[in-house]
Amino acid sequence: MLLTPIACAAILARHWHWSELATLAAAFAALAAKDPMVVLLRQRFVWKQRNPETANAARWFAGWMLLLLGSGLVLLASWPFTAIVGMGLGVVLYSVLAIAVNVKNRQRSTLFQIASAAALTSSSLATALSATGTIPRWCWWLWMLLAMQATAGILVVHARLDARIALRSAAPASLQFRRAAQVALGVMACAAIAAGILRRGWIALALVVAIVGFWTDLRGQLDSTALQMPLKRVGQRALALSSLFSALLILGLW
Repeated sequence: MLLTPIACAAILARHWHWSELATLAAAFAALAAKDPMVVLLRQRFVWKQRNPETANAARWFAGWMLLLLGSGLVLLASWPFTAIVGMGLGVVLYSVLAIAVNVKNRQRSTLFQIASAAALTSSSLATALSATGTIPRWCWWLWMLLAMQATAGILVVHARLDARIALRSAAPASLQFRRAAQVALGVMACAAIAAGILRRGWIALALVVAIVGFWTDLRGQLDSTALQMPLKRVGQRALALSSLFSALLILGLW
């Protein structure tokens, strides 16, 4: 959800600028700094004794922050001031939310994961800004469609986890995430129809491919044998579907 939008925006920008490397470094550093920061905050507010991980976490956090600072200075010199303020505020708000959620061990919260999908796919906006000096209209569509696909994927995964849990107990599986996933697929279907009406065939095809992939997964969750599929393989299939979806979006927005 972080790197694929960067690649898509870099291709669609049709223009290379060296500050795109700073964008990639800043995005990766901001994401990577979260884990050591969580350790440091747990040491400060949760753990009663000194944890052996704390010293190592402090070193990693310092390293990632130096990389983020250096990348930020490069972007400060190349981005418009309003873009710096907007992007910076978004990064700070999401970082605070992510750290608070992780410190409280709530990182499996569905709402937080959906917020993460929107935040991480916004790396496409930053890449386009570095490449072109502005955020083109196509990039807003790219961000929206990538976030939509990622959100549906998160709900489908949660539905699978509920079904796997129910498989090991006598209680029926919760339908909360299954129904939410079906609603998400309905929204994607509406978007596909709209893209078809607007003669955006590749975008419509991308949405249809994603819908079919997710719907197939949801149907497979009704089969106890299919539910035994290792989660690693499930993740590989999801990555393949996401990659195909992104490639079709590039064709549609080219």
